[in-house]
Amino acid sequence: MITLYTWTTPNGRKPAIMLEELGWDYQVKGVNIGKDEQFAADFLKVSPNNKIPAIVDDEAEGGPLSIFESGAILTYLAEKSGKFLAPSGPARFKALEWLYWQIGGLGPMLGQLGYFANRAPEKVPLAIDRFKDECERLIRVMNGRLAEAEYLGGDYSIADIACYPWMVAATTMLKVPLANALERAPAVQSWLERLGERPAVQKGMAVLQS
Repeated sequence: MITLYTWTTPNGRKPAIMLEELGWDYQVKGVNIGKDEQFAADFLKVSPNNKIPAIVDDEAEGGPLSIFESGAILTYLAEKSGKFLAPSGPARFKALEWLYWQIGGLGPMLGQLGYFANRAPEKVPLAIDRFKDECERLIRVMNGRLAEAEYLGGDYSIADIACYPWMVAATTMLKVPLANALERAPAVQSWLERLGERPAVQKGMAVLQS
């Protein structure tokens, strides 16, 4: 059995989508980051960086295995299952490059824009403009890729699973500052519609909301 420690954030939804795609039984333990539950001693044993998501695989080779960092979790689950990541060759690295693109760029930049545009107690126009410009650039990059391929890695993969929750955030919580960029990204919009129709994506996005 896999235990998923998570919350209702874009990063927290990634492994839930993956587990639903795999059709595996798993249990969810909510870690309410609004109440600082990520700093609890028991959770720090699983995720020493005090961040969600994290998993514990009780049936891992060699005994129970805990993994934190969403990209590592997705890669682990893909390799354990043999699905959503090619075992070798160009297709594997095409998916991995877009996975790392999300982890190193799309997620952090959208997160910073979300803070400065929506949650910061004081609005700092310079910071908002800086992160808005970078998010717009990243959306253009993504649209360029999706104009030539149905999915980021070519085939549906952990790269799409990683990016989807963040792009949903971009079209909802950040739809005001990013409206123009999203309107100019029809390939991204089509990709969002395709993924949004997948039952596993719908279930994973609803983690801890039922």
